[in-house]
Amino acid sequence: MKSLTLLRHAKTERHSDSGRDFDRRLNDRGREDAPRMGQEIDRLGLSFDLILCSPAARAAETAQMAGLSPAFDERIYDAPTGRLLDIVQDQQVGTGRLLMIGHNPGFEQLASLLLGAQVDMPTGSLIEIDLPVDRWQEAGTRTGKLVRFLKPKLLD
Repeated sequence: MKSLTLLRHAKTERHSDSGRDFDRRLNDRGREDAPRMGQEIDRLGLSFDLILCSPAARAAETAQMAGLSPAFDERIYDAPTGRLLDIVQDQQVGTGRLLMIGHNPGFEQLASLLLGAQVDMPTGSLIEIDLPVDRWQEAGTRTGKLVRFLKPKLLD
């Protein structure tokens, strides 16, 4: 059994000072939501063998404010569904629980593919998917089962 958790970056500013999408940072709401999501991850006792994060400013800031220590993977930024699935399928068999921090539309499209149902992930949301497979390479269309779907607006 493998477990994939996707954490979409928290709410961001519309534009960066540099004008580049990559440099957009969290806005006030995002800076409130990211720590709350981190606290909820802790409260639930979620742990991960590997945490991969987009190097974009908003994803890195979300990880930091949620108290997570990721490895950065440039392939996650602006990745289409196929590339995200490749990242998942490339994981070592010894990795049982993977957390990825990144962006839409790729994250909600990947979750939708794995679950076989449309998923809409608002900013700051987290979705945990169990994959009843022995190897990550076996993950694919409709192989996942929804474990939990957390949204910052719904946290106490």
